[in-house]
Amino acid sequence: MNKSSFFIVGKHAVLEALKNPKRKVLRVFLTEESKKNIHRFSPNNNLLKNIKIFYKTKKEMDKFSKNEGILHQGFIAEIEHLENIDIKEYIKKKDNLNFVCLDNVSDPRNIGSIIRSAACFKIDGIIVKDRHFPRESKIMYKSASGGFEHINIFKVSNINTILKYLREKNFWVYGFDAQSDKDFTKVKWEGKNVLLFGSEGFGIKKHTEKYTDFLVKIDINKKIESLNISNSASIVFHHINQQKKTS
Repeated sequence: MNKSSFFIVGKHAVLEALKNPKRKVLRVFLTEESKKNIHRFSPNNNLLKNIKIFYKTKKEMDKFSKNEGILHQGFIAEIEHLENIDIKEYIKKKDNLNFVCLDNVSDPRNIGSIIRSAACFKIDGIIVKDRHFPRESKIMYKSASGGFEHINIFKVSNINTILKYLREKNFWVYGFDAQSDKDFTKVKWEGKNVLLFGSEGFGIKKHTEKYTDFLVKIDINKKIESLNISNSASIVFHHINQQKKTS
């Protein structure tokens, strides 16, 4: 079966796609300036080997991203989707896993930033609802800044069903809720865990909250109502990664 293709824009998004042996890159569009610089970013690899390359002016390339209001930086690529990963197969015979689960998080910039942070701090995968995931969003890929090529994305049909399944497989589910009394830094992040983040405006859905084992929060200045979700996620991922390094 042929996979559908789509376009991504931005230097880091395109370069990391070219470096990923699992990613099929169909075409690359470059300006004369980006053509000169592309090998400087990866001097030991011929990233453009066997790739169809088209050289365009900046104005011609602007057409690919002007509707989204994002900068292409002289790099555009047409790529295919990666193979879907079955989370039930992935977790077999694995311990000490930390997954992120996004419950109704919809903003592509936030999702992209979370993907970037998750890749930076070695989170094992991100669980998203397939139907709501903006899988071909240029904004998401640009915000992820290449992180998409370094993180497992588990697309599932039902968030509650997969949380229930993971709990049965000895995962602890931690829901992040600003109203919780428990500071997440007081948790010893060992074993298998799911970090559940709710939507930007409404948090975790009540029905989904029933599938959590604990509610935790990030302790912030009481005068400030909340943190942006992608900032919250970065703080949590960094803390867990540091704890793993010292344990």
